[in-house]
Amino acid sequence: WRDGVKLWADTFGRDLYNTVSKYSGSLLLQKKYKDVESSLRIKEVDGLELVRKFSEDMETMLRRKVEAVKNLVEAAEEADLNHEFNASLVFNYYNAVLINERDENGNYVELGAEFVLESNTHFSNLMVNTSISSVQLPTNVYNKDPDILNGVYMSEALNSVFVENFQRDPTLTWQYFGSSTGFFRIYPGIKWIPDENGVIAFDCRNRGWYIQAATTPKDIVILVDTSGSMKGLRMTIAKHTISTILDTLGENDFVNIIAYSDYIHYIEPCFKGILVQADRDNREHFKQLVDELMVKGVGVVNQALTEAFQILNQFQEARQGSLCNQAIMLISDGAVEDYEPVFEKYNWPDRKVRVFTYLIGREVAFADRMKWIACNNKGYYTQISTLADAQENVMEYLHVLSRPMVINHDHDITWTEAYMDSKLFTSQTQSLMLLTTVAMPVFSKKNETRSHGILLGVVGSDVALSELMKLAPRYKLGVHGYAFLNTNNGYILSHPDLRPLYRDGKKLKPKPNYNSVDLSEVEWEDRAETLRTAMIKRETGSLSMDVKVPLDKGKRVLFLTNDYFFTDISDTPFSLGVVLSRGHGEYILLGNTTVEEGLHDLLHPDLTVASDWIYCITDVDRDHRKLSQLEAIIRFLTGKDPDLECDEELVREVLLDAVVTAPMEAYWTVLALNTSDESEQVVDMAFLGTRAGLLRSSLFVGSEKVSDKKFLTPEDEASIFNMDHFPLWYRQAAEHPAGSFVFNLRSAEVPESPEQPMVVTASTAVAVTVDKKTAIAAAVGVQMRLEFLQRMFWAATRQCGTAEGPCPESCQDSYLDCFVIDNNGFILISERSQEMGRFLGEVDGALMTQLLSMGVFSQVTMYDYQAMCKPPNHHHSAARPLISPISALLTATKWLVNELLLLLLEWSAWGSWRAHSGAEAKTVFHHSHKQKKQDVLQPCDTEYPVFVHQTAIQETNGAIECGACQKIFVMQQIPSSNLLLLVTDPTCDCSIFPLVLQEATEVKYNASVKCDRMRSQKLRRRPDTCHAFHPEENAQDCGGTSDLSASLPMLLLPVCAWVLPFQLLR
Repeated sequence: WRDGVKLWADTFGRDLYNTVSKYSGSLLLQKKYKDVESSLRIKEVDGLELVRKFSEDMETMLRRKVEAVKNLVEAAEEADLNHEFNASLVFNYYNAVLINERDENGNYVELGAEFVLESNTHFSNLMVNTSISSVQLPTNVYNKDPDILNGVYMSEALNSVFVENFQRDPTLTWQYFGSSTGFFRIYPGIKWIPDENGVIAFDCRNRGWYIQAATTPKDIVILVDTSGSMKGLRMTIAKHTISTILDTLGENDFVNIIAYSDYIHYIEPCFKGILVQADRDNREHFKQLVDELMVKGVGVVNQALTEAFQILNQFQEARQGSLCNQAIMLISDGAVEDYEPVFEKYNWPDRKVRVFTYLIGREVAFADRMKWIACNNKGYYTQISTLADAQENVMEYLHVLSRPMVINHDHDITWTEAYMDSKLFTSQTQSLMLLTTVAMPVFSKKNETRSHGILLGVVGSDVALSELMKLAPRYKLGVHGYAFLNTNNGYILSHPDLRPLYRDGKKLKPKPNYNSVDLSEVEWEDRAETLRTAMIKRETGSLSMDVKVPLDKGKRVLFLTNDYFFTDISDTPFSLGVVLSRGHGEYILLGNTTVEEGLHDLLHPDLTVASDWIYCITDVDRDHRKLSQLEAIIRFLTGKDPDLECDEELVREVLLDAVVTAPMEAYWTVLALNTSDESEQVVDMAFLGTRAGLLRSSLFVGSEKVSDKKFLTPEDEASIFNMDHFPLWYRQAAEHPAGSFVFNLRSAEVPESPEQPMVVTASTAVAVTVDKKTAIAAAVGVQMRLEFLQRMFWAATRQCGTAEGPCPESCQDSYLDCFVIDNNGFILISERSQEMGRFLGEVDGALMTQLLSMGVFSQVTMYDYQAMCKPPNHHHSAARPLISPISALLTATKWLVNELLLLLLEWSAWGSWRAHSGAEAKTVFHHSHKQKKQDVLQPCDTEYPVFVHQTAIQETNGAIECGACQKIFVMQQIPSSNLLLLVTDPTCDCSIFPLVLQEATEVKYNASVKCDRMRSQKLRRRPDTCHAFHPEENAQDCGGTSDLSASLPMLLLPVCAWVLPFQLLR
């Protein structure tokens, strides 16, 4: 039946092409572009010139942000210089939590006066007040503390500067001042909502932008005492302290953690003898290991100190690590001896390594020793006796590290890595945007305190990375091109393939490592890291690479040759890359048309333009914010608004496309009128898109009958022009031979209802050739129901070469099995409806295996270095079997003790004068419980296969040996499409062949490879500045005025209530 199959394929192909080209009007569109060919120019894009131009524009934009921050720093320092501290100051300010709150009598509460708020599109539609700032304080900071009141009063001077900055540069977003005393002044003013426990956990002092601006890079070794005396509450506090220290580190810092008792052990054995970059990945890894620490034995501190000094020395000598500040954090209950000789040998007289000591618990017997260690090594000593004390006391070390910079008055400009905007209001659904923050430190300029180096705080302003990327407009980069940014550490700042969020149940959450995704993990074809190295070294240049680009959620792949162009952005740690695909991707089409003609054609109701693209700047001027991009283009062209700034080149292209594609509307309308008869309705809609982001569509059925209502709407990102990509149907058509259509089965991710019809899109590209250069001008296509395609197919397979009588065979026969599959092996048509949309290998493993072995299909292995996987099930707590009733009893007791501990903690904390720490302790505890309970997804690397038809093989046939019988099959390409017809004999059972699945599998690394990967330090560029020492520094200010107000209930608790159950549980 080979000849029959060829006839079926040709008939079906011809009918399909005729229908699709008729309804899409593709031939008319081709002709319309051909008619204007003589007036068009095709220009070759100069990638290096493009990347330089984008980089300069970005630099100008970022410089404006830096100027705004400098204005704030000057104003804050001036205000502080003129402010005399007044311990009895009484002063009302707008407290962001209390504003607009009333008491039971209807009067405004104290610090909560009326504060006018209105919704503002420029600030993500949040309720804000753009004429004044408001002040937020974390729960554990008293809002009338004299330090707070003086600081807030002094910083009132910033209000006018905030407003002036915003008027001067309307693209500014949030501006703020984070004070070293803990308050946070934010402009525009907002109302701050506490979390569900009533706690305001946000403390500006442990945010990345604050810490990076307040200190220069640092190498830190944390030593934690795990001897027997640390058991119970002390260990809980020590773990929380380490976690708090880890939160103060960033990707320019290096760290390791050593636990010591009778012997020393690295809590991650793989990191023995080195320091690792404190990026988010490593910090989270350390936190998990700290959580599992156990106590036993006697504490011997000198070995641990020796080890710490040796690592720090080795790194300094090998020119590794941060090459700036070095410090040891010693966390212990104070029972330390024999430490002096270690300092004599390694740290005196230069004291290059600072030592910070944290005395855990309420005991003060050893306080003098811990203080002596800190004071003799340029560090700082604090005592941490409750969980709530950790935050305040850990922050002290940052202020010590900032002294040299403050004494020098060095205002370094800091740009942070990308991070998600969680600064704003925990409870409001904030569209999670990636930001970078520019920040600068604010110093006290008073002469009398100069040697103390007093840091007043940090000023910052946010830059949404999507705003920055608008300066590399999409239309200049071609169908597959894109721009990306990375940092001095090689991490991605912005890239269309960066996927920072993952779905956890119904919620979208940031991945734990979303801002430490390396360039080499996204551009993974750059195996030798040539591109990465050049960009980190701030070079300007270009290189070419053959790449495999995943499409349609990894189901398909494009093979492209890409040219990469790169340069750095001056005065920032960032580098910019621009990618153009070879061939049509490097040509840009230019044409002329009159405004009058173009305007008329732009005003059609079914025409839209890409809403994410910037045709005109509408978000700066308040009067323009309500305009859509299309309305703005029209106002610009009619000259109604001389203030409107538009991208003239892009607007010219849209005009040309509007004129050339206008006849399509009339063509589609006539077709729709002629096919008003129900039986003839074969296509739901026709659509076209042009390289200028212009989109036209026309319905052939009533809007309520459209099968896929999300198509071409913002809800379906893959089908529209957005900031990152051209639509999927456009990208596929661009890489397909001219004059043939690409068919794609659009399966809804979650079908709204089982009855929901399956939908197919078919699209083809329209190319223009001038002077032997070919550019893609547009793509055009239709959307139709799959059932129509099936009807046409079954009709075609009833054809046969004989003129008379019924055909000898057809696909309806029980001894023939027919499939129509696409060029990636997905089934569009099968006799069994449940198979449609699935991958052929899942349905018939034997056939897919045979097609692969014959070279009809090839398998391409793709990698995903941003995947999330379920952790292996051998979790130490969950997988331990309950051997006996005793262990069950112990588990229950342990739970009881934990709850009791929680109760006591709250009780003691409410008893102490810091009234709010109980709630915080509770959140800390519940958080750590929660994480154990659920199986949390973890970042991992996966590989997955994609199958691609080798177009050279248009027909083939064969027999598959399946043990007792043979399965015969014939394959034939369906002309003018990306589809294949497969006819097989279903009578032979081939289930001995395994299924061929298209699913991702985790790449497992064995322990030594995993360790090598974790230890390896990729090339990075250090920040330009470092302030580690200053001869005038006053190192005698080294702590020790500790708060010893142990609350009565805590002291009255019998010691055995803590100690006994814990010993039992060990």
